[in-house]
Amino acid sequence: MNDQISFEFEQRKPIKGYPELHWTGKRPYTSTQYYPAQLKESYGEPKDGWMNKIFWGDNLQVMSHLLKEYRGKVDLIYIDPPFDSKADYKKQIKLKRSSIQGDMSSFEEKQYGDIWVNDEYLQFMYERLIIMKELLSDSGSIFLHCDWHKSAYLKIIMDEIFGNGGDAANGPGYKNEIIWQRTGAHNDAGKYGVIHDTIYWYTKSSNYKFEMEMIELTEEHKNSRFKTIEQETGRRFYPGPITAPGDGPSRLFRGKELLPPAGRHWSYSQENIDKLEKENRIYYSSTGIPYLKEYEDEYTQQGRRLQSIWTDILPSKTGKEIVGYPTQKPEKLLERIINATTKESDVVFDCFMGSGTTAVVAQKKNRRFIGADINLAAVQITTKRLLENESITGFELYNVNNYDFFRNPVEAKGLIIDALGIQKYDSSTVYDGELDGYMVKIMPTNRIATKADLEELKANLPYKTFEKRKEENPGAVVERIKIVCMGHEADLKASLEQELSAYKLDIEIVDILRDKSDLQFKREADANVVKENSTLTVKEFYPMNLLQKLSMQKESVEDWRQLVESIFVDWNYDGETMRPEVCDIPGKDDLVAGVYEIPDSAGRIKIKITDLLSESLEMEV
Repeated sequence: MNDQISFEFEQRKPIKGYPELHWTGKRPYTSTQYYPAQLKESYGEPKDGWMNKIFWGDNLQVMSHLLKEYRGKVDLIYIDPPFDSKADYKKQIKLKRSSIQGDMSSFEEKQYGDIWVNDEYLQFMYERLIIMKELLSDSGSIFLHCDWHKSAYLKIIMDEIFGNGGDAANGPGYKNEIIWQRTGAHNDAGKYGVIHDTIYWYTKSSNYKFEMEMIELTEEHKNSRFKTIEQETGRRFYPGPITAPGDGPSRLFRGKELLPPAGRHWSYSQENIDKLEKENRIYYSSTGIPYLKEYEDEYTQQGRRLQSIWTDILPSKTGKEIVGYPTQKPEKLLERIINATTKESDVVFDCFMGSGTTAVVAQKKNRRFIGADINLAAVQITTKRLLENESITGFELYNVNNYDFFRNPVEAKGLIIDALGIQKYDSSTVYDGELDGYMVKIMPTNRIATKADLEELKANLPYKTFEKRKEENPGAVVERIKIVCMGHEADLKASLEQELSAYKLDIEIVDILRDKSDLQFKREADANVVKENSTLTVKEFYPMNLLQKLSMQKESVEDWRQLVESIFVDWNYDGETMRPEVCDIPGKDDLVAGVYEIPDSAGRIKIKITDLLSESLEMEV
C-alpha cells in the first residue's frame, strides 16, 4: 500500500567545537510517512514530458509525498518561511466597481498569522529543513529568507543540518549570508531603522552549480577604485593583491626573489609571473611590493562581481507584478538566485509559496517548478499569476491528504472556537480557550493529530498548579483537557494519559472530521448556473461567507460579478480532475463575463467560481 511507505533520514552527528541549538521539546526527526495527493486541476500541456506542480496542504506532508519521486532531484530550494514577526498579515478585500460608500464595500482579511511559541517555531522549521535536505540534489542549493526575529536561530539549525562549510572555500554547507536591502529609510523608534532581510545560502555538497553575476560599475565606484595612472599609456588601473591565504614558496620578480607575506602565498606560478612581467601587468609600490594591474577599461567591460550585500533590488510599489499579497518578494530577487544556481530545465522548489513569485520566475526562466502552500489564497493567487503569464507552460494543482474542510488555516481556529462555543484565551497560555470546564487545545487543522503534536502541550502545561491541586485534594482530577483535532492517531489519548500518569487528568478528544456534520462552520455559496441553448450562463452567485464579512445582504449587491475573482469551466470533466478550457480572469477593476459559449464537443460540464476571498464553489451543470 502506497500510504504505508516511510522514509528514513540520516542524522548528522554533532561536530566537536561547533554548537547546536536546543529548545524545550526538541526531538529528532528520523523518518516520515508517505502521504497521498489528489490531482484536482490541470492547465496547459506538458513540456518535454514535464508538468509543473502546485500543492495545497501542509508542506511537511507535501514534502513527504514528494520524497517518493523527487528525493535527491531538486536543484534549488528557495523558502520565505514565517519570520515569527508577531504580526498578522492582511489583504484588503474590496468589491469591484462598487458605488457603495463606507465600510460595506471593503474590509481586511487575515491571510496568515506569524505569531509562534518560540520552541514550537524552531521544531516546525527543524523538521521541514531536514526533509528539504533529502529532496535536494547533490549539486543543489537552498536559500532561506528570514529577518532579525529568528535569523540567528535558523543559522545554527541550518549549520546542524547542512553543515557550516568549515574551512573549505567550496565545501558543502554554508556559503553566504546575503544582506538584502528591502526598503529605503525606515523610522524605528528607539533604534536604527531596520531596512534589510537576511538570506542564507547553503549547498548539499561541494559539487554545486554557481554562476557569478557581474554587475555594472557606477561612476562613483570607478573613480574611487581606479586612481593610479600608467605613465606609458595613460590607462587608469587598480593595484590588486597578487597573494592569497595560505603559506607558499618565494617567487622571482624582476630577477629578485621575494617571499610572500606571512600566512599568504603568491597567487601565480613562476611561469605566469614571468608572463605578466612581459605584458607589463605587474605594478610595484614605492616599497617594492608587487601588485596586479586591474585596468579600468577591462574591468568596466566585464563589470564587478556581485557581493553579499544587495542594495540594487527594491520591491515594486505599483505595476502588474503587485498582487496585494502580504510579504510578496520582487521577481528580480528570485531571478538573481535562480540564474546563479540553476540551468534551464532544472527543478526549483518553494514550499512557502505565498504569492507565487518563485513559480512565476521559474516559469519565465524555463525552469521546472514545484510549489506548495497551506493557504488557499496563496494557491489561487499563484494559479492566476501563472495563467496570466504569456510564456505559460503546463501545470497541475494537487491536494495533499484531502483536507479541504478548512480553506484558510488562520481562519480555522476562529471557526472552531465559534462553532463549539469556546471561550477564547489570548496567546500567553498553552491553551486556546475553555469549554464546559475543560481547557481546550486545538491541534493543527490541516492534518491528523499525532503524538508528536502533543510535545508543545506537554512542555507548557502548568505543572506547578497540578502539584498544588494534587496536594490539596489527593485523588481528584487536577485538570480537564479537551483536545480538538482533524482526525488523530488511535492511541493519542492513552499516550497522553500514560506520559502524564503522575497526575489525574480528564482528557477528551473532539474529532472535527468525525463530528463536523453536527457543526455549522460557515455558510456556503449560493449560485444559479444554467445551460440555455448553446450558452452556459451564471445568473446568480452569492458567496455567503464573503457577504457576511461585508455585512451585506444579497439584495444590496449591484452585480454578483463584483464579488468574483475568476471563473473556470471544464467542458469535458472526467469526474476527478478539472482541465479548464475557459479561464476567465479579469483585470483588477474588470468583471467576469458570466456567459460562455458551449462548444459542440462539450460533454460533462464543471464550473469553478472563485470569490474575492479565494473561496471557490465547484459544481457540475
